[in-house]
Parts: sequence; C-alpha cells; structure tokens
Amino acid sequence: MNRVAAGVIAVLVYTGLIATADGITKMMASEFAPAQLFAVSGLLVAAFCLGVNHIQGHPEGLSTRCVKAMMLRSVATVLACTSFFFAFRYLALAEVFVFIALMPLFAALLSGLILKERIRPVVWLALCLGVVGLLVMRPAVQMGGATGSALALAGVGFGTLSIIMARYISRYDSNVLPQVFYPNLTLGVVMLCVLPFVWRPMAVADWGWICTYAVVLFGARWLLVLALRQLPAYTVTPLLNLQFVWMTLIGVLAFGELPAVSTCLGMAVVAASGVFLVWDQAHTPPIKAARAVALGGEGA
Repeated sequence: MNRVAAGVIAVLVYTGLIATADGITKMMASEFAPAQLFAVSGLLVAAFCLGVNHIQGHPEGLSTRCVKAMMLRSVATVLACTSFFFAFRYLALAEVFVFIALMPLFAALLSGLILKERIRPVVWLALCLGVVGLLVMRPAVQMGGATGSALALAGVGFGTLSIIMARYISRYDSNVLPQVFYPNLTLGVVMLCVLPFVWRPMAVADWGWICTYAVVLFGARWLLVLALRQLPAYTVTPLLNLQFVWMTLIGVLAFGELPAVSTCLGMAVVAASGVFLVWDQAHTPPIKAARAVALGGEGA
C-alpha cells in the first residue's frame, strides 16, 4: 500500500471516530464542565498509550526529539479541546462544521510558515474552492451568536496548530505514541487541577460515555498522527471535512438537527476540493515530495 492510500484510509477511519467523539462531547457539554470530561478521558488516553507502548516495545519508548514542539502541540491541544467544548454549547454540530471547514486554509498558511512546505498555485486554487463551499453553506446555517462563533474559530486555530506540530514532529520521531501521550497527559493534568471546583456527580451511564469517549479518542488521534506522517497537513485537513457526513448523521439521529439542502451542496464542493488534493498528492513524484519534506529544517 502506497503512502497516499495509507494516509487516506487512516483519515477516513479517523473522521468516523472523531465525529463520534464530538457527538459525545456535545451530549456531555449540556450537563458538565469541560474539566469533568477531559480530566478523566485525558488520563485514560495517556494510560492507554503507556499500555500500548509496553506491548509494542518501541526502542524509543515515549521519548521525543522535539521537546519544544511537543510542548506547543500539547498546549494547543488543551486550548482547542476547551474551545470546542464550549462552542458545542452554543452551536449545532453542523454549525461547528462551518468553522472546521476553514482548517485547510489555516493548515496551508501554517504549513508554509512553520513547515516550509511549498504550496503550489493549483493547491491554493483547490483550497479556495473549499471556501466557495463554505459560502454556499453559510446562508443556510443559523449561527449561535458571537460567543459560539468565536469559540469555534479559536478551536479551529489551536486545533490546526496542533496538527501542524504533529506533522513537524513526525519528521524526527519514529514512534507516533508520544504525540498521543503527551497532549492527553497535559490535558488530563490541567483539567484535574480545575476539577474540584466544577465537579458534579455522574451516573453510571455518564462514566460509560466518558470511557467510550476516551477509547474512541485514543484511536482517532493515533490514526491522525499516522496520516500526517504520510500526507501534508493541507491535504489531510480537507479530508477531515468528511466529519460532516458523520456529524450530520449524529445530529439527525441524536439531536434532531436537520441540515438544509444548501449546506449539503456546499459540503459537496468542499469534498471535491479534498478529492483533488488527494489526487494531486498521488501524482506528486516521490523526489518532489521528499524535497518538500526536506525543506522543513533539521531539528526542533
């Protein structure tokens, strides 16, 4: 299996898992503070990483060559999770997607600035096509106010930065588990400090949802890092928009949120942009791709 196919498959499975996690987040957001969900789930995911690393027996263990980059990724992950959690209180799943669909443009900008990856004009054209899709979708979406929109936009910004740092770290670390371990450990510890001030008793079912969330999130974040080892961030992020299909289904089945026809039409345009970027990567000569990676620098 070539790198493009492996990356696309990883992203496709990731979108299903992360949309499930988003659905659980939206459900929990109406009852509990973010610390209650993220303290437990973050520490559980970190524990899963320790267990898998022990079984895997990777020679590098959970060490990283990019300490500063890993710290930045961890902080960005905490801020992104918190921003999205509160955004789900104000916005419907489909509304949050409108902001998530901006991630390809954010990723392209940061890829050039941080990773030094050259973005060709035809790629920018495809990304702009995705923006056209956003303009088609937006009139049909009743935004949940300035607060929800600002939180969703912050989540997109910090989330994209976390993804870019994952792509950067993958150039130097051969083991992907540290990129799941440290951000989730940071998330769990930070939220644990806040937990005593916001704790609310939970039923057995609530504990079950949080454990399910942790398992799903562990698989999703592992797959995302694997995908970023194979594909540039600006190619991966348009594919993340496939979350919309899953999010729409979850919104319809669990929350009774019916998307308008124009929203689906706009998503089709965004999806076409993603398909082109995958095709472009599949037809990029290996030497050219290797050169693009080499432009990223020599160390953390």
